[in-house]
Amino acid sequence: MVTDMGYGAELLPEETKHAVAELAIHGMTCSSCVYLIESVLTEASGVHTASVALATKKCRVKYSSDVIGIRHIIELINGAGHFEASLASSQSRPESLSYNKEIRRWFSLFIFCLVFAIPVMVAMFDPLKAYLSVSLVPGLDVHSLAMWLIATLVQAVAGYPFYKSALYALRHKSANMDVLIVMATTIAYLYSMVVMIIAISAKRDTPKTFFEVSPFLLVFIAFGRWLEHIAKGKTSDALVNLMSLQATSTILVSLTDKGTIEKEEKIDIDLVQTGDHLKVVPGDRIPVDGKVVFGSSSVDESMLTGESLPVPKDVDHTVIGGTLNQTGLIVVQATHVGADSTLAQIVRLVEDAQTSKAPIQRYADKIAGVFVPGVLFLSLATWLVWFLLGYFYPSDIQNKHCIEELRSKNGSTSPFCLLENAFLYAVTVLSIACPCALGLATPTAVMVGTGIGAKQGVLIKGGAPLEATHKVNYVVFDKTGTLTHGQPSVVEVLPCDDQSTKVQSTKVSQPLLAIIGTAESGSEHPLGQAIVRYAKENLLTATFGTVDRFRAVPGCGLQCQVSDVHSTGESTVIPTVQSQSSSPSDVVIGNRQWLEKFGIEHIPSAVQSVMLSHEQQGRTVVLAAVNGELQAMLAIADTVRAEASLAVSTLRDIGIESIMLTGDNRRTAIAIAQQVGIDTVYAEVLPQHKCDRVKHLQENPMAGCPPTATSRPVVAFVGDGINDAPALTQADIGIAIGGGTNVALEAADIILMKNDLMDVVAAIDLSRTTVRRIRINFVWAILYNLIGLPIAAGVLSPVGISLQPWMAAAAMAFSSVSVLFSSLLLKRWKKRPRVVLATPSSSMTSGSTYSQAHSLV
Repeated sequence: MVTDMGYGAELLPEETKHAVAELAIHGMTCSSCVYLIESVLTEASGVHTASVALATKKCRVKYSSDVIGIRHIIELINGAGHFEASLASSQSRPESLSYNKEIRRWFSLFIFCLVFAIPVMVAMFDPLKAYLSVSLVPGLDVHSLAMWLIATLVQAVAGYPFYKSALYALRHKSANMDVLIVMATTIAYLYSMVVMIIAISAKRDTPKTFFEVSPFLLVFIAFGRWLEHIAKGKTSDALVNLMSLQATSTILVSLTDKGTIEKEEKIDIDLVQTGDHLKVVPGDRIPVDGKVVFGSSSVDESMLTGESLPVPKDVDHTVIGGTLNQTGLIVVQATHVGADSTLAQIVRLVEDAQTSKAPIQRYADKIAGVFVPGVLFLSLATWLVWFLLGYFYPSDIQNKHCIEELRSKNGSTSPFCLLENAFLYAVTVLSIACPCALGLATPTAVMVGTGIGAKQGVLIKGGAPLEATHKVNYVVFDKTGTLTHGQPSVVEVLPCDDQSTKVQSTKVSQPLLAIIGTAESGSEHPLGQAIVRYAKENLLTATFGTVDRFRAVPGCGLQCQVSDVHSTGESTVIPTVQSQSSSPSDVVIGNRQWLEKFGIEHIPSAVQSVMLSHEQQGRTVVLAAVNGELQAMLAIADTVRAEASLAVSTLRDIGIESIMLTGDNRRTAIAIAQQVGIDTVYAEVLPQHKCDRVKHLQENPMAGCPPTATSRPVVAFVGDGINDAPALTQADIGIAIGGGTNVALEAADIILMKNDLMDVVAAIDLSRTTVRRIRINFVWAILYNLIGLPIAAGVLSPVGISLQPWMAAAAMAFSSVSVLFSSLLLKRWKKRPRVVLATPSSSMTSGSTYSQAHSLV
C-alpha cells in the first residue's frame, strides 16, 4: 500500500535482543572448571560472552534472549559438571559470598579421611608392620588386608564427589583437577588389587601395594580444600562488610503539617519507596539515601568514604544509606532506594570488579585448558620411561621396595618390580600436579585488592584497570572541581564599557546584575552557578527574569536573550541597561575569545590591567556584554584543594609526571599550577579537544618525562564534570572525583569516594602492590609445577631424592593454600602517610618551570 502511494519502503531487520545475566555457581574447584564452563557457554548458539570468576562463584553471560533463554544457560552449566547454577539475587546479600557450606563439607570429609589415614600411617612403621605381616594365605597378609579394607572404604565414600565431578568433565571432553585426583587414587588402588590377586593366585609372597595412596592423598586434598575455602571467604571480607552495612528494617513515619511525627510503623527495607519519611535514632544505620527533614546529628561515614571524623548533618543535608547515625534523632526523606542507593551501587561496582578478569589472567586460562591433559600425558610417559629403564638397565634402578627382586633366580627382571617402580613415579606425578594455584593467582589478588580499595574509598571497576594503573606514566588533572574545590565564588564585579579609559569605581547596577544572573541561571557550569548565587545574595531575590534562545558552549561562554528582569533599587548607572525591562536584551558572557566572535574585540587597557591582576592570582575572569557593548567584568576564585600539592609532589616522587588540562585562560591555569607544583599546563583547551590532547600524550611522550616500559605512555585522566567524560574514556585510566557528575562517574575506571586527590596516589600504589602480588603468586605457582613435576617423575632419584605419592599430595595441597594466603597479605596494605609540604618540590619560576607549557584554543 505504501509503495502504491508512491513512497519507497523496506522491511527493517528485527533488532536482536541482547541480555546480560549474572549467575551464582557452586561446585567449582579449580581453573579447569572455569575453563570448562566458559567453553560450554561460548560454544552455545546465542551466547556472546561468558566470564566466570572462581573466587566469587559468579558468572556473567551476555546472550541474545531471542535465541537462547536463561533456563537453557543454567541447564548447560549444570550439565557440564558437578555444578549448581542459579540466577543471582537482584539484591546482593552477604550469604551469597559465604563459603560456610563448602567449609563444613570439606571439614567433614577431612575428618573422615583423617580417621582412616592415622591408622594407615601407624601401620606403616616397621615394628607394627612386621607384627601385621602375618600371612593369612599365600600372597596375602594381615597388613595388606587391613590396607585394602581402609582404601576401599575411603575410595567409595570420600572419593565419590571426585569421581562424580571427573565423570562430568570427561563426558564433556574436558579435564579438571578432580580427574587427576581420581586417576591417581584409582590407578594406585587397581594396581594394588591386581598384583595382590596375582600373588594369591600364584601363591607367591605378599607383594608391595599402594593402598595407602587413597587415604593419604584424599586426606591432604580435603585438608587443602578446607583451608582454601576458608581463605576464599576471607578474600571477600571487604565486600561482605559493605553488604552488611545495609539495614534490614526501618521505621516509617507520617508527619503532620507542622513537621511533627504523627504515626510510626516498622517495615522491611525492601518496602521503602522514594519520598517516604524514615526515623533514624542514634546508633542506627541510615536505611537509604535521603535528605534530612527534621533534627540534626553527626554521621559516621567512614565505612563508605573512609572519612574518619563524624560529619555534621542538619536539615536539607544529604545522608547516605548504610552510614551510622551517632548523636541525634533525625527524620530522613528517602531519595534513592534499592538498587539506586549509593551503597547498592558501590556493592555492585565492587562485585563487578571482582567478577571481571585482569588481562594477566588470560595466561592462566590458556594454561588451564591444556594443563590436565598435559599432566596425564606426562604421567603416562613417566610410567613408560621407568618401565623401559627397569627392563633394559635393572642394575641402575634403585628402588628400596624391590631392590632384592631386581632379578629373579633365573636372571630375568621381576615384572612386579618393574610395574611397582613405574607406577610409583606415575602416580606421584598425578598427585603433585596442581592447576589450582595458577587459577587462583590472579582472581584472589584482584578480590582482595579491589575490596581493600573500596574499604578505603577507592572504587576500582575491575581487574583490567587495577592491572593497568600500575603502568601509569602521566596523570592529567582537570582544574575546576578536581585540583580546585569546584565551588567558585565571585570575589569582584566591576562595571566597564568599551569606551572607558579606567575601570569605574562604582558598583554595577542592580538591573545589570539581574540581567547577568538571569542569563547564567540556565547554565550548569560551576562558574555560572557562582554568578547566580552572587546575584541572588545581593538582590535578595530567588527569581530574576526570562531567558530565551539560550546557547552555551563549554569552555567558551553563553549567549541568550533576557527579558522581564526584576530588580530592586535604583537603575540609573548604565544607560544601556535602563530600558531592559521593556525589551529583550542580547547577552553574551564568557572569555575574551567568546566575546570576539560577537564583534566585541576591543577591551580597554584599564580593564585588561585588572583582568591580568586577577588572573595572576589564579582567578577566572568573565566578561559580560549587553546588546553588543561590554558592561561588566566578574572575577571568580576557586580555591585549590589542600592536598593537591602533596598529591602532585608524591606522584613526582614515584616517577609519574603531573599535567594540568583546562579550558581556563593560560594565566589562571599557570597560577593554579604554581600553587600545586605542576610543571606542564595545557590551557584554553575546549572540551572536545581534551580528548585529542590525551590521545596526543598517549602517542607522543614528552621530553624529559620518565621513560616508559610499555610500547606507548600510559595516561590517567582525573576529572569530575560532564565535559571530562570524553577524556576519561580516551585515557587508559579514567579517575573520577566521587562528588562529580554521573556521566563522569560512569565513564571512569576508578572513583575516588572521598574527593581526596591523595587517593590518586593510593590507587596507583594499590595497583602496583596488587600486580606485584599477582606476579609473586604466578611465579610461585609456575615454579612449583616446574620443579615439583620433574622431582615427582624421578629425575633426581639417581642422587637419592624421590617423592612418595602422599608427599606429593601434601605438596599439592600446600601450593593452593599458599597462593591464597599470599593474596591475603594484601590486607596489610595501607595508604601512604601524609607529610606536610613546606613548599612544592619543583621550582616555581615561570621562566623555567613552564617552558613546556602549551595553550590550545
